[in-house]
Amino acid sequence: MTEPQPHPSGVELLEVRRVRLVEADPPRVSPEERRVMNREWDALVAVNPSFFDGPVAVCVGAEWEAPHSLAVSWARATYRLFALRRVEGAIAWLPSLFVGVLQPTDDGRLLVGRMSPSTAAPGRWQLPGGCVEPPPGDGEPLDLAALRRHAARELAEETGIETPPDDLTLWCVTRGAESNLGFLFLAPHLPPHLLHERFAALVSSETALGRDPELDRIALVGAPTELADLGGPLVNYLEPVVGRYADAVHGH
Repeated sequence: MTEPQPHPSGVELLEVRRVRLVEADPPRVSPEERRVMNREWDALVAVNPSFFDGPVAVCVGAEWEAPHSLAVSWARATYRLFALRRVEGAIAWLPSLFVGVLQPTDDGRLLVGRMSPSTAAPGRWQLPGGCVEPPPGDGEPLDLAALRRHAARELAEETGIETPPDDLTLWCVTRGAESNLGFLFLAPHLPPHLLHERFAALVSSETALGRDPELDRIALVGAPTELADLGGPLVNYLEPVVGRYADAVHGH
């Protein structure tokens, strides 16, 4: 299968219809890199105490098995491993796996959200979503159905929009310059006013419980040119994804 040309952002949008995920051995971290990793992680937590070193799935590798069919090797780790990205020359770090949801409106726009100050990327605009978590270890597989359930949960937790996982369709897989893989799912269209109402209700509920919402603002965008009006940094996949979706809506 022909490899797509990267967007100027360095992100590729892969046409994927089937995904096979295979668990691999966790990354080996040398004693020296572990000391550096722990030091960097402690520094991050000192700045933002809300950081939690929970379980996460990392990408060991990905390759085409057939046209539109991707095999992905993944391993169990914790968020602490990502601190090695901040260390020049570190070799034990691995790319991330994440899910995202394209939530369209009836008029052809997409919902994007701004990460709140308590998150790992405060102020950054992105699709609702998050890093993939590994199965709890009771025999439940990490497969496309599990990714779909995770995407539906992230959408509900970040925007208040409850969507059955089976209503989410794999739209594409993004591959960043650092080989991070993102599984993007398309949700059913909803009226714009409903998206704003659900988000406002979620923010009100989280605030009443003394918690910061993961997104502190949402916006609806219909073209890449509108992203500049958001007034903040963008996750690297956002511009090419919005562009491709807008082209599909307008039949380009």
